[in-house]
Amino acid sequence: MAKKKEKKIDLNNLEPEEKLKYEVAEELGLLDRVLSDGWKSLTSKETGRIGGIVTRKKRQEEEKEIKK
Repeated sequence: MAKKKEKKIDLNNLEPEEKLKYEVAEELGLLDRVLSDGWKSLTSKETGRIGGIVTRKKRQEEEKEIKK
């Protein structure tokens, strides 16, 4: 079975949504593990926490835009 090629992640050239995911992972202290082993290395609890925080931050940004 062929091994997948490791793709280096350029944190400076990400879509805004992807960048937010990596920022949250960094806040939770999970970024090193994600960069070395990929997202699959996280538990479902950890990925759920990241998703919840990302959703909360998006809503806060939307509310700021509405209030302007």
